[in-house]
Amino acid sequence: MVVRTLDGAALDQADVDRVFGALADATRRDIVVRVLTQAQSVSSLARRYDMSFAAVQKHVAVLERAALVHKQRQGREQMVSGDVETVRAAARLLAEYEAIWRGRVDRIADLLGEAGDDERDHG
Repeated sequence: MVVRTLDGAALDQADVDRVFGALADATRRDIVVRVLTQAQSVSSLARRYDMSFAAVQKHVAVLERAALVHKQRQGREQMVSGDVETVRAAARLLAEYEAIWRGRVDRIADLLGEAGDDERDHG
């Protein structure tokens, strides 16, 4: 299944699931914030969390599969950097969900306004 955003971009449903699944974890969200600000090595990331290096590597791998981060070898280090385009795509999708919700709220407000007008006309 393909999800189309209002701007016409196509997002594969599996990609959307991977992105939001990856962002469901607090540690992974924190990693994304850190590497969007500045590329960091997996080693430096691992020092920031109370977990094993292997566990941090697994978090980075989940983020990489979701295209939220990219790794690039720099000497002996694996440098991790954020992918702002994937973050923007997720933000656009959330903005569309919000627009749908706001449209529904507006329709409810219109209906309530019409009901109030009817009561005043017959009261």
